[in-house]
Amino acid sequence: MEELMLQATHRQVLGKKTRFLRRQGLTPAHLYGHDVKSVALQCDTDKLKNLVAHAGRTRLVTLEVDDEKARSVFVREIQRDAISQELLHVDFYQVKRTEKIAFDVPIVLVGEAPAMKFKGRMIIHGLNSLSIECLPTIVPPQIEVDITHLEDIEQAIHVKDIVLDPEITVHEDPEQLVVKVSEVAVKEEVEAAPVVEEAEAVAEEAAEVKAEAPAEEEKPKGPAE
Repeated sequence: MEELMLQATHRQVLGKKTRFLRRQGLTPAHLYGHDVKSVALQCDTDKLKNLVAHAGRTRLVTLEVDDEKARSVFVREIQRDAISQELLHVDFYQVKRTEKIAFDVPIVLVGEAPAMKFKGRMIIHGLNSLSIECLPTIVPPQIEVDITHLEDIEQAIHVKDIVLDPEITVHEDPEQLVVKVSEVAVKEEVEAAPVVEEAEAVAEEAAEVKAEAPAEEEKPKGPAE
């Protein structure tokens, strides 16, 4: 896999004044990490956009800052404008190539499940990412799960079925569901009696009861005053 590289320079402009950097085609960035002094940086916006598009958050990047020794980093945080989606700020996390790190790597389904050729079926996702631990140099950009062998209803793939590099430790329950094919639940419709008909039936019953009741005797009137 092609090594990703980016050049950056130390940044003196801080706070709200960074908007002037963006007008010059520069994007503010920040570098931090375990046992690493945090550093304010700035990068060429076009080159940074290209890097972010290819690296995501799981590709190791070689970051060159001025004339200093190159650093191994991952893109950790990306801030964008809510409307234009333009880059506002990027955080880089520095790592040591010889020390293991923990990562959540996205799971990507590959292929088509034969069981999905029939109507009334759906793909159930159990996990969208996998928690792993390994050396920075072997972190996979994504974990591909082949679903072409899912031929029957309720057939599933679990964490234990995913094959990875032996040097990668998976921090998930081996029995955790990753994906399966299931039938779409169909609810039985119970035909309800129309409200109007029910009201009419009650009215008729009340009328019958009234008809069968004895008429109330008329009380005699007293002498006129």
